[in-house]
Order: sequence, then C-alpha cells, then structure tokens
Amino acid sequence: MDELDKLNRLTKSHGALQPGKGMVSGVIALGLALLCFLGVLAFHWPEYLTTPQLRQAYKVDVIRQLLFWSLVLSGSIALFNVIRGRARWLAFGSFALIGLCLALGGHKVPVDSDFPDHTPYIGLDWFILDLLGSTLIFVFVEKLFALRKDQPVFRAEWQTDFQHFVVNHMLVGFVLLATNLLVHRLFGWAANDGIRGWVQQLNFWVALFLIILVADLVQYWTHRAYHEVPMLWRLHAVHHSVKSMDWLAGSRQHILELILTRTLVLAPIYLLGFSKEVIDAYIIVVGFQAVFNHANVSVRLGPLRYLIVTPNFHHWHHSQDQEALDKNYAAHFAFLDHLFGTAVKSDREWPARYGVLGDYVPDGFFKQVAFPFTWKG
Repeated sequence: MDELDKLNRLTKSHGALQPGKGMVSGVIALGLALLCFLGVLAFHWPEYLTTPQLRQAYKVDVIRQLLFWSLVLSGSIALFNVIRGRARWLAFGSFALIGLCLALGGHKVPVDSDFPDHTPYIGLDWFILDLLGSTLIFVFVEKLFALRKDQPVFRAEWQTDFQHFVVNHMLVGFVLLATNLLVHRLFGWAANDGIRGWVQQLNFWVALFLIILVADLVQYWTHRAYHEVPMLWRLHAVHHSVKSMDWLAGSRQHILELILTRTLVLAPIYLLGFSKEVIDAYIIVVGFQAVFNHANVSVRLGPLRYLIVTPNFHHWHHSQDQEALDKNYAAHFAFLDHLFGTAVKSDREWPARYGVLGDYVPDGFFKQVAFPFTWKG
C-alpha cells in the first residue's frame, strides 16, 4: 500500500523530477509498461478498442515488435533501478504491469479481424500511438529548444490537460461520427460533382496548399467567432485557461468546441472533394501544428513568421497581455491575421503571461466540462 500511496502522490504533484534518484527513468519505465498493458488490451478486443482507420494503416506485425521491445526496454530500466537501489517502488510498479501483460499474452496475443463493420469503439490505439509519438518527439524538442528553460515536463495543471488528452483521443470515434453526420446533414446539399472533379485533378502540392488555405480560412473566422460571440466564448475559454504552454496544452479543449470546429472545417473539405491522399497529408500537417504551436519552444522562423503560424505567433494568442487579446487567430497561415488586421503588434518577442484574463476558469477536467453551463459571468 505504501507504493500505491507514493504513486498516487506522484500523479497529484507537479514540478521537476529530482535527477540522479531514478525518478526520471522510473517514470519512463512505468509509462512504457502502462502503454504496453493498454496495447495488450487493444490486441484482445480490437473491434471495441481500436479505430478502423488506423487498423487499415498499420501492420500488426510491426505493432507486435513495437510492443515486444517496449516491454523489454521498460523491464530493463526497472531492473537497472532495482539493482542501483533507486526509486524501487516505481520499478516494482513497472514489473507488476509487465507481468500482467505477459499473463494476458503479451505481444503474441492472436488478433481476430473477423468482426462486424460499424462496431462502436473507443480510440485506445490512437491514444497509445499519439501519446508515445508526441512524448518522444515534443518532450525532446522542448528540452533542446526550450523557451522557458525552468518549466518542468510535469508543470502545474498537467493532470487537467492530460485528462483532456485522454478523453479527446478515446472519443475519436464519437467525434468522427458526430462531425460526419453534421457535415452531411447540414452541407450535403451543396456538393457539386463538377467542382469535386476539378479539385481531384489538381497537382498534389497545389491541392495540399489549397486544402490548408481553405481550412484555415474557416478556422480563422470560426476562431474569431469564439472570441467575439459570448456564448461561444464560454466553450473556448476552457482552451485559453491553460497557464503554461507546452505540447500538452493544446489538448485542453471542450468536447463541444472540438465537434463544432471540426464540423465547420471539414465542411468545405468535403464539399470540394479532396482526394484521400491530400486529406491524409492535411491531417498530418494540422496534427503537427496543433501540438507544435503550443509547445514550449523558442522558434520564430525570421521573416517566415509573417507567413506561417509558429509557436511564437500562437503563444501570443494565449497571452493575457493587453496588446494580444483577441489576436492571432490563424492556425496555419499567419498572413491571414495580417490581412484581416488581427495580428499582434508588440515590441517584445514573447508574451509575459498566459491564460484567461481574470483567471476565472476553474482547474480540473470535470469542472471545465461543466464550466460553459455554470459560469455566471
């Protein structure tokens, strides 16, 4: 029970992990073991725990190898810490999860792909792969090019943003179903085969630029509406309440805002009939920028910052500084804000503080889900 109490205190705390005590490596080992356990569950019940789109994109044998070597790495790190007498309680937690994985079949679990179409599912595989990939890439990048060098990985309120990350990934199936239904019901009447045929004949790179531009134009005005329409601001204030910018900060988003924004952005993409290859490339671009532009990295890109949205550009959007309020709405192309007169103009390179002016949005996932309906401001 003492080990469980220590783990519980760790998950509720924030701040830098003490180096040289096995805490950093112990957390890595435990995190890997937990992801492996979730991966084994996904192998057992793929029809309910994995997304159909991802199942078509990855090879099971590759995922098996990834799972196997993750188990080996987690166990090796934990064993090293036990031998060195460092954070043994974290190591034993890793061993417990690894043992559970092996008891359930580990990387050798047979996968049955013969199940009915349209089975209700949650995106456990999407959550695992995105969390693993994001931490490997962006935590490394943030340490290498840190803007605020004293900001730890487990900064204040990380638990709230992680809960948003979990829920928004797990409900990917529900979000896709809701947005597709809304797009077809609200905008299906406007689809034109002639326009779609012309768009599908475009050069790939021309089409990719066009899809990003069209999506960002819709994103710009939708985003601006979130700031200027009081009812919509109730939803969007949740996203702006984050006080520390890093790769996880962008995950703080109310589920209703997520559905509404994706519906409006996907509508012109659906109506113009972009090819699957172009849409897949766009998803990669938007996925990267959504995380990178919130990251704790010191990147400005020189003159290119007037054309492309960078972390510097988007950090200003999250600032409490007066000159930055209701500015820098674009998600991809910064020139849109310069064109529409909403670009931040400041003598300083970076903002001083982040969050909602007045800090009236409560911390905590469930409080933030309820906030738009309970706020009396």
